[in-house]
Amino acid sequence: MAQIFHPSMNTIARASIFGAVFILAGAGGIIWTLLRSSYATQVGVVRPQPVEFSHEHHVSGLGIDCRYCHTSVESSPFAGIPPTATCMTCHSQIWADSPKLEVVRASFRSGESIPWTRVHDLPDFAYFDHSIHVAKGVGCVSCHGRVDEMPLMWRAKTLHMQWCIECHRNPEPNIRPRDKVFSMEPLPSAPEKTDAESGVSNVAIDLMQVHQIASETHCSVCHH
Repeated sequence: MAQIFHPSMNTIARASIFGAVFILAGAGGIIWTLLRSSYATQVGVVRPQPVEFSHEHHVSGLGIDCRYCHTSVESSPFAGIPPTATCMTCHSQIWADSPKLEVVRASFRSGESIPWTRVHDLPDFAYFDHSIHVAKGVGCVSCHGRVDEMPLMWRAKTLHMQWCIECHRNPEPNIRPRDKVFSMEPLPSAPEKTDAESGVSNVAIDLMQVHQIASETHCSVCHH
């Protein structure tokens, strides 16, 4: 029987197989990088809002506590978006005629909520409870970043499952006294005294015991 393919086709076939492996690996690397880029995670990306609300001005400049606006954060699964009446407590007197606040005034007159764009929006299949994290000493800054330095709000963390699990496996670096939960100041990065075996700050170990924190990583914690 006559030979159908030229012997050089063997070389071409081998090169094609090796080339396909590298192409698939490269495509996988590109997809992996894209999924963790700010384009996909929205980390550091300012989301457009109907009102240019500055946390930097209100938190750092005016010293307003998180709980003044997010009233349910200590007792509810949701931090809560403040009603327009909360805004108008001040802005009926301050900047009352500012064109930038017309959306706020219109909302107050009509009773319709301001259509804010959510910055931290978890998938529906993931359950997160603000109140339990606050009760266990997890500071706002651990998840939301330094909002007191954000002229406009952006996402500071990816909110990926891997990021959540890393904290659940090793919560000590994010635990603080309850009276510091709403402080924007970061925790000390180099504690003076650490446990000889674990290398964890003795203060963090004490807080873990005080708050009765266990490392919870099974699926049902977040996926009910």
